[in-house]
Amino acid sequence: MTRNRFSGKFYLMSIDFQQVRQQIKDLGDNAPRRQQELNRKKELAARLLESYAREGEELRSRVQQVVERYDHSLRCALPASLPEGDSEALDGSFPLPALPESATLIAADGSQIGYDRHAEVAYSLVNVGAIQMRLGSPATPQTAQTCQLYYDDKLYDQTDATLALTRDLYERAMLADLAAKAEPPVVTFTDGPVELWGVKDGSTEERSAYQESMAQYLDALDQLADLGVITAGYVDKPAANLVVRLLEVASAAPEDMAEIRKFQPLRGVSDKALYQALLAPGERSAVFAIQSQSAKSYPGRLGLHFFYLNAGRREQPWLARVEVPAWVAYDRAKLDALHAVLVDQCRILGARPYPYLLHRAHETALVSLQEHEQVTQMIVLELRQRGVPVEGISHKQYAKDQPGRSRL
Repeated sequence: MTRNRFSGKFYLMSIDFQQVRQQIKDLGDNAPRRQQELNRKKELAARLLESYAREGEELRSRVQQVVERYDHSLRCALPASLPEGDSEALDGSFPLPALPESATLIAADGSQIGYDRHAEVAYSLVNVGAIQMRLGSPATPQTAQTCQLYYDDKLYDQTDATLALTRDLYERAMLADLAAKAEPPVVTFTDGPVELWGVKDGSTEERSAYQESMAQYLDALDQLADLGVITAGYVDKPAANLVVRLLEVASAAPEDMAEIRKFQPLRGVSDKALYQALLAPGERSAVFAIQSQSAKSYPGRLGLHFFYLNAGRREQPWLARVEVPAWVAYDRAKLDALHAVLVDQCRILGARPYPYLLHRAHETALVSLQEHEQVTQMIVLELRQRGVPVEGISHKQYAKDQPGRSRL
């Protein structure tokens, strides 16, 4: 038991702060050296970006060679091959276009309650919320929600991974459903990438769930494409190194190719660090395709692409990665409309830029602790009214819930 020197109260400790303090001191001792090394890598990455800026065809050929001969699982950026056979310069910056005079904006987000064996009753839940508004209209934004409860046999088919898959699928399906009824042009976005993540190499059940979800997810994307919807995934504070990895592959010597997975001279440098100095507020980067094993799951017009966007201000830049399918990436009018809408949405929240509608969609979808408990008690009440016994919480959970024994 230790006294808090600020409040004077005693509290239980599970962290040995003497050990942590020494390790933090070691971290601090090494920090200047690490920062100098990282700065050196950033400078090298910037020089490589400038050197290969207009070598799109050569880079595409190099990546294809590496994938075929050395690393089938290579994941990196790929200069986008525009319809006219050219590509935007890798270090290019593109100014903020004019905001469309009218458009329907729809954002969707989701949350979930996972199965907890220590809880009073066994269930899981996915909740997805969407919000829709007409650009320039004084009308109040409209919200929509869908909620799915999993219990009994359906519960045992769900893992945390498959539940997240279901959430992502419901988000995209809700967008397709709302877009079909909306006044065009329609711009939709979700939080996170367009690429569907999940367990591809897990158990038989997990692989089966992923494949089924992928088929339904692609169907929803196809519906959006048929409708001509401008759709995107917004990744706030991105940590990816897709372009940086492309530069590493481009600079690899022949003797490095056999061990290309280990060839990482720019390790630690993110794309965000690379483009932060290149993009003025409101500007976007070149559009890139994504080279990955999963890319083949998104054929033709569904092909995965992305660009970086400076949604911040001159004194405080803030980069996001925006993922789009091919039917948006290769249509300049759609790309410009998306670019302008996202910057406009981000500016609504001021000093902490993030698309306003995504923030509202998150509020709509979020399941609070109070709501979680309310759902639990509704299930308990229903079961007891039916004469079905409820086992209650585990003894471990009971002990954790006692006053004075809370943990972060």
